[in-house]
Amino acid sequence: MKILNARNLSLEEVQRLFGFQKQYNDSFSNYLSLEPLTEAEQQELKQIQHDFDRYLTAGKVSEGQVKFLAVAPLLRLAGFYRYPIEIVLEENITDIEVEDEDIKIKGKFDILAISKAKHIKPQTYFWVLLIESKNSQIDISTGFPQLLTYAFKNLDNQKSVWGLTTNGRSYQLVYIEQGNPPIYYLLPELNLMERERSSQLLQVLKAICQL
Repeated sequence: MKILNARNLSLEEVQRLFGFQKQYNDSFSNYLSLEPLTEAEQQELKQIQHDFDRYLTAGKVSEGQVKFLAVAPLLRLAGFYRYPIEIVLEENITDIEVEDEDIKIKGKFDILAISKAKHIKPQTYFWVLLIESKNSQIDISTGFPQLLTYAFKNLDNQKSVWGLTTNGRSYQLVYIEQGNPPIYYLLPELNLMERERSSQLLQVLKAICQL
């Protein structure tokens, strides 16, 4: 059996192996109910922007720094640190065996938010948001193959899952849906360093957290 690491797969390979089809959706409101931010949330968001910008100005921001300086504070502000959501970090995925091909895929996801209030079956929780982060100089699309591979495994358990790839500055949300073929919808790209799109980013994360 051929063993592949999800980190080394190309998007073309993922689409071939799992049959994913790409589509675009230009509105988050088709999936989520976005609420206005409070003044306190806007002020905290500005602080996250300020902190991250200081590192950007100094040069490349590593993947670890992206998680610590941008992703983690945004998740906290959006409510992901509160029950019933639980954050899981850098867990190995269950090996994925590809039907009709002698291939097994291994990998480790960056960040996964699950809902402990929603049991799909015993010891299996509902996946709320799957996140792949990269360093600040890498295009966020490089995270798609890993994101889709990990999500595909869990589409056996639930009809859809949200995914996010980010380099700290840019944020690409993806709605991944079970089907024949499975489909992933690319939503408008958001940006932490731009006022309107950063506000929408926090609104979207809050709405996903509350699903």
